[in-house]
Formats: sequence, structure tokens, C-alpha cells
Amino acid sequence: MKKLFSLTLILILAAGMLSTCKKDNGTAPVLPPQESLTIDFTNFASLKKSAYTITDNKGTNNSIWEFAATTAGIWRIIISTTLAVPVSAFKLAIDQDPVFLSNKTWQWSYSVSAVGVTYKARLTGQISGTDALWKMYVTKEGTGGFAEFVWFSGTSKLDGSGGQWILNESAAVPEALLQIDWIKTGAAVGSVKYTLIKNNDTNKGGYIEYGLTSGVFNAFYNIHYFNAVKFSDVNVEWNTTTLNGRVMSSDYQGGTWFCWDSNKVNTICL
Repeated sequence: MKKLFSLTLILILAAGMLSTCKKDNGTAPVLPPQESLTIDFTNFASLKKSAYTITDNKGTNNSIWEFAATTAGIWRIIISTTLAVPVSAFKLAIDQDPVFLSNKTWQWSYSVSAVGVTYKARLTGQISGTDALWKMYVTKEGTGGFAEFVWFSGTSKLDGSGGQWILNESAAVPEALLQIDWIKTGAAVGSVKYTLIKNNDTNKGGYIEYGLTSGVFNAFYNIHYFNAVKFSDVNVEWNTTTLNGRVMSSDYQGGTWFCWDSNKVNTICL
């Protein structure tokens, strides 16, 4: 009986020691919001006459909206090409459970289907002081495949208030192409800014900043772009509900506002 009691006591003590020695790995950093990588271009898609009854009227002029859409469209192309795969990969990370690696680092691993192709994604997040350090590794197998490379990396505040991404161009050209700075205001991302940082590119330094405000025109773009001769500045403001807005260019009539109505037709600014 005494031997049985001693054995039981040893087992209890051993279990307690194992429980004490088990290391607490802490909690994985919270993923930045999906909106930290993207800019909303929905009000500046291609104009289709069938979508707006007023556009069937003779003499209708959409040139002001078209100018704003064309200027912003230079950046919209980046969303649908260079950013398509990494953005799709990042959006899926939210549905995955991270695995602890070491040194305050966690990993999200999964497959991604984008533009009819399957990729393997591996996102790591490491806690460093008040920041989280992120790296997105992507691999493509099969035709046109490529070995794993870092498609983008970045930092974010642990409180989720903001951060920065650096996007590399591609597996074939693994060089920094785009810097994305984002700030969260309240429960939503308040602003996102794309800056072209590719070396030896005539457009280097160009940017588009997108944000939301509380004014009548509650959304805006601040655009700085190379027009083949010099850099120009264009400001675009619109209402996300009524879709009317205005645009102003540093190169046209001294920076005067020009407006369009809810049907994207030129109108007098009030």
C-alpha cells in the first residue's frame, strides 16, 4: 500500500513538473485588415452607356469623370495585375489557423487559386516590440512555375492602428516595386497610399493616396504622377453614396475644381 501511494505521488509530481515546464508561446499577432493592401476603385470603372440612361442623350459629356477615372486607372491596373495574386493570398490567411514556429514567430500555410492557377502561400508574423513583422512567401508549381520567394513584406502596429507593406514585382523580378502605407481610423482603414519605389523607373516617386472623410465628398484620391514630361498633381473627391464628385489638376486652369453629377455627366460645381 505504501509503495502504491509513493508511486501515485511520483506520478502526480511528475505531471505537475511537466505542466510547469510547458512553455507558453503567447498569442499570434493579429493580421492587418485586408483593406490595408487595396484601394477602392469601384466608382471609376469603365463607363457603360446602358448603365446610365442620361448617357443616351445627344451631347452628353462625361469628360470630367473620364479624366479622373483615367488618371486613377493607371493605378487600378496594378490592382488587377501585379497585386492580384499576393492580395488573394493575403485575404485567405484570415481563415487559417497559425502555427507557432519559434522566436515569437507564427506561420499561416495554405493554397491559393488566383486567375485559374494554384499557388502555395506561407505567411509569417513575428512580434518585435510594439510591431509585427510580416513576410508572404509564394510558390507556383507546374507550367510557368517558380520557386518560393517573398512577394511582399511589411510591418504593422500590434494595436492595428497602421503599418506598411513593401511589394516585390514578381518571381522573375524580385525587386521592390510598391510601398503601401496604411492608417486605420476607428473600425475601418482610413487611408491607403501606394508609392512607386522601383529603381530606374521614370515614374519612381509617383503615388496615389486614397482615404475616407466625413465631408460631403467623403472619399478622395491625391495623385502624383509622371505625365511623360514632368510630375503632375491631381485631386479627386466624390461621394460614395451619390457617386457625384469633382477633380482638380495642377496643370489645368490654375487648379480649378471641375465636377460631375451622380450619372457621371459634367456639371457646374456648386
